[in-house]
Amino acid sequence: MSPRRGRCRRWSVIRRLRALRSRGSLEDVTAGLVLGVQSVPDGLATGLLAGVNPVAGLYGYMAGTATGALFTSSAFMAVQGTGAMAMLMADVPAITGAENQSRALVTLAMLTGAAMLIAGILRLGSVLRFVSNAVMVGFINAVGVNIVLGQLANLTGYSAEGANRVVRAINTLLSPGQLDGATVGVGLATIALIMLFERVGIGAIGLVFAVVITSAVVPIVGLDSVATLSDLGIALDALPRPELPLLRLIPELILPAASLAFLGLVQGAGISASFTNPDGSVPDASRDFVGQGAANVASGLLQGMPVGGSVSASSLNKAAGARSRLSLLVTSAVMAVVIVAFGEAVGRVAMPALAGLLILIGIRTVKPADLRWVWRTGVVQKVTVGITFVLTMLIPLQYAVLVGVGLSIVLHVVRQSQQITVRRQVVHAAGEIDELDPPAELPGGEIVVLQPYGSLFFAAAPVFEAALPAVGPMSSGSVVILRLRGRTDVGTTFLDVLDRYAKALVDVGSALMVVSVSDRVREQMDIAGITAVIGEDRVYPGNDRLGATFAQAYADAVAWVGSTR
Repeated sequence: MSPRRGRCRRWSVIRRLRALRSRGSLEDVTAGLVLGVQSVPDGLATGLLAGVNPVAGLYGYMAGTATGALFTSSAFMAVQGTGAMAMLMADVPAITGAENQSRALVTLAMLTGAAMLIAGILRLGSVLRFVSNAVMVGFINAVGVNIVLGQLANLTGYSAEGANRVVRAINTLLSPGQLDGATVGVGLATIALIMLFERVGIGAIGLVFAVVITSAVVPIVGLDSVATLSDLGIALDALPRPELPLLRLIPELILPAASLAFLGLVQGAGISASFTNPDGSVPDASRDFVGQGAANVASGLLQGMPVGGSVSASSLNKAAGARSRLSLLVTSAVMAVVIVAFGEAVGRVAMPALAGLLILIGIRTVKPADLRWVWRTGVVQKVTVGITFVLTMLIPLQYAVLVGVGLSIVLHVVRQSQQITVRRQVVHAAGEIDELDPPAELPGGEIVVLQPYGSLFFAAAPVFEAALPAVGPMSSGSVVILRLRGRTDVGTTFLDVLDRYAKALVDVGSALMVVSVSDRVREQMDIAGITAVIGEDRVYPGNDRLGATFAQAYADAVAWVGSTR
């Protein structure tokens, strides 16, 4: 990065801080309080979901929200933990099984931040549009099911054995005598209270009340079998101290970090597109990548878990009345106050209460309507969403993410290869042009004008070749005019098809003319030797007048066909 660009970014942050001072409002403070209070149990629950110290979730929320507020281009994006990212972390042995889990988590968060920063600096925001909707629908819905299944142990007090969450869930259902009734009761009561508070209009803050109420009941009633955060040795009494990454874990964590970065950026891109800034401008997705990267670096340094743009937190921030970035800074400050002043109370939070909260989130993550919609749109989409869903349920999520990306690429290639069509254009004396299907076999002594529509890249080239009129013994004395207007580049596979077709025409005494050729395509044809096969005078360069080049080629074709009779 150049010194000048670095100064510009520093001044950008300073300008934002000054803008906060001038635009600060009671609405921002209120929104920050609401989101801050709600983020405490949410952060703890997300850490629990990731299989790490729940406090790491709270630290990540605190550091990510404040840093993201300063560096993203979106004024309302809350950079916090997400269910999908937490589930992916839960499948990383280097994190959940590490002896020095804290430093392993620092390493993972900072690697994730580095990947996001690189994506932002290289302005790769547009790349995410190549991710198939079918893949994302299958993945997100499977994540929702995984969240539910992954919390059954905390909800029931029984840790079943099994190779994956599906097997462990089946074992839990088959072992009703092993379940702890008090633990199940606290978890179900938390779910019921959250839903009740939502119905009476309390909104998102109702989940805080629900967790507090059910957790308070545990010591009052004497439910000794119900585990709390403090029972697990989790203490929360001070702000986190900076910690450095463990360099020897970098090779093992590169793949999970890349997958986490991808998930966070996809979810963040949705926020960038959905929430306009107070001045009406649309946030820059690539700049939001940079902000999320910086948030992850800060989260890692402060012993927090990886974070990304949170759709639910961003929506709550906006719905609570946020007017500027100040609300997010207030949110972070509220979490800091809770950590310092109310750490002992947080330690009394019941594990099944957090599990109930997560299970409700998981249930609401599953969108049957989206699954049905994708399922009905075609065979390719049906296979894609099905494979993505099944793999996400059965294999570690870091690999499922990569498979999903691969499926998106394959789906894109398949779609593009199927969209190529070739039409015959019949020119009448008055100048009108009819479009018809090309003949199966090229007739003799005729002019056949062909117009391809769609992509001509390598996977589509065989489809294009199959649509060309076959050249047979009766095809002599004809001219095929191929119109390529608007094609700025063609691949070698297409050039091979063109070469074979041109030679087949020459062999029976016919000719090929290529019309409206760009300079780049002409250069490619020269390199491939196609120009020499069909003749330099039969390759017509394009110009700014629509139809002028084609009219000249058609007149030359008429003269050539007449001369062969």
